[in-house]
Amino acid sequence: MKIRKAIITAAGWGTRFLPATKAQPKEMLPLLDKPIIQYVVEEAVASGIEQIIIVTAGGKRAIEDHFDRSFELEAALEKKGDKALLEIIRRISDLADICYIRQKEQLGLGHAVLTPKDLIGDEPFAVILPDDIIESTTPCLKQMIDVYDRFRCSVLAIERVESTEVEKYGIVEPRAIEERVYQVLNVIEKPSPQRAPSNLGIVGRYILTPQIFEVLEETPPGKGGEIQLTDGIQRLLRRQAVYAYEFEGIRYDAGTPLGFLKASVEIAIRRPDIGEGFRRYLASICQEPVQNRLGVLQETATAVKKDS
Repeated sequence: MKIRKAIITAAGWGTRFLPATKAQPKEMLPLLDKPIIQYVVEEAVASGIEQIIIVTAGGKRAIEDHFDRSFELEAALEKKGDKALLEIIRRISDLADICYIRQKEQLGLGHAVLTPKDLIGDEPFAVILPDDIIESTTPCLKQMIDVYDRFRCSVLAIERVESTEVEKYGIVEPRAIEERVYQVLNVIEKPSPQRAPSNLGIVGRYILTPQIFEVLEETPPGKGGEIQLTDGIQRLLRRQAVYAYEFEGIRYDAGTPLGFLKASVEIAIRRPDIGEGFRRYLASICQEPVQNRLGVLQETATAVKKDS
């Protein structure tokens, strides 16, 4: 059966970005001129997904507004004669068939995936975590769908992580099948480096069979009282094969301030309209000690204050 539907989870508090996320969803923070969540919606559409289900929570209305029509803004742009920007704005609302469902309690990623069970029905589907922005020639999700089409099993996106970082990931115990493809023998959530069966960590893309819903309903809360998707996948392994795919591309963890900055910088330097100027700017500030620049800024601020 074709992968037609994707769940995008967007119900978290975004505490790592407070106070910026106190009144706006983390998923709406802009990477240059697009919010984080638009990048993953575009990836899903480019991968052939027909319907997107966004799992939200209270205070996330801005996500719905972003993908909806804005007739007043469109009218203003049309009156102004800005046809290029008008086309960009209209394209956002035409990207995909998007529906929304609220996770009324934040009980973990496994619970978030379980929330739209009735909307998915009895068919395989994708799960995308918007924290992970993946830049690649072929969309990461499309690469995974191609693997699913060959093996007809759940597929987890994985990448190699440093030994010091394994405690931040679900780590798979792999058995090599072919280049970049592994059968998953076991999954361990955030193991110590000594307990990790490999350095292949699961990142925010999944293709899952509908049987995952049955096992998630049976999965007890784990760490922090949350239902972990990793625990559900571990139970799924007892019933059917699960595969892992080491995707081709560059992943940015936009769910952390440092990863968000890295994504912003690298996306910016590749932009044809601003890339060259931004690269020159970065080169100029890297050549001059930061303390010198701070000193100049402080002197300027002091001078402005005296003049006022």
